Amino acid sequence: MILFNKPIPGQSLTTTPKNHAYERPPAITSPDEALDVHLKRLSNPKAMEDILELIEGNVDIRTLVEGILRAAVINGVHSIDVSLIIAPVIHEYIKGLPLAAGIPFKEGFEDVDDVEEAMYKKPEENIEEQTPEKTSGLMARV
Repeated sequence: MILFNKPIPGQSLTTTPKNHAYERPPAITSPDEALDVHLKRLSNPKAMEDILELIEGNVDIRTLVEGILRAAVINGVHSIDVSLIIAPVIHEYIKGLPLAAGIPFKEGFEDVDDVEEAMYKKPEENIEEQTPEKTSGLMARV
C-alpha cells in the first residue's frame, strides 16, 4: 500500500554519508559557469521541442525553471544559491521560445499581484472595527 511506502523518520541517518550527489560539494560553484551549462542544454533542438510541448500542455514557465534547477541541485551540478541567482535569466530564455514560436503561455506569476496587494495594504484597511464583548467570568471586572 502506498500509504506505508514512506521513509521512516531518521532513516536518512542510517545510510552512508555523502551517498547522494546533493550531499557532496557541487561540481559548479560559479553562477556564470552554471548558466553556460544550462543555456547549452536548453539550446539543444530536442530540449527546445520538449519545452514547447510542455508549454502547449499548459505548464507555466516558472514551474519549468524550478524543475530544471531543482534537478541540477539534486544531481550535484550546482547549489541552491546558484539556482536562485540564475533563475531569472533561464526564465527569460525559456520565455523567448514560445514568444518566437507564437505559442500562448503562462509565466507562473499571475497571482503574485493579488498576494502583494493584500500584503501591502495600510494597516487600517485590514482591521475591521470590533467592539469588545462583555464577559461575566471569574476574571471579568464588575
